[in-house]
Amino acid sequence: MLIGKHMPKGPKGQKRPADVIGNAVHVMKIATGEITETTEDGKNRAAVELGRKGGLARAKTISRIKRIQIARSAARKRWKREKRSK
Repeated sequence: MLIGKHMPKGPKGQKRPADVIGNAVHVMKIATGEITETTEDGKNRAAVELGRKGGLARAKTISRIKRIQIARSAARKRWKREKRSK
């Protein structure tokens, strides 16, 4: 069995089980809630879902004029950044 410095690591440096039994135990812990499941980029899946809901709620409540102002401001900042880097 691999231990210590030989343990496989994920893209964010998290330790992963090196064998089939260890992986099965990891899946069981996720299923029972002992550890939280994360997405591929290391974010908590529940937090990602809440973020999506928040974005939709904001989109429904914000006015057309406010959306245009936000888009113009973002475009100005993007163009300003491009001019600086050249």
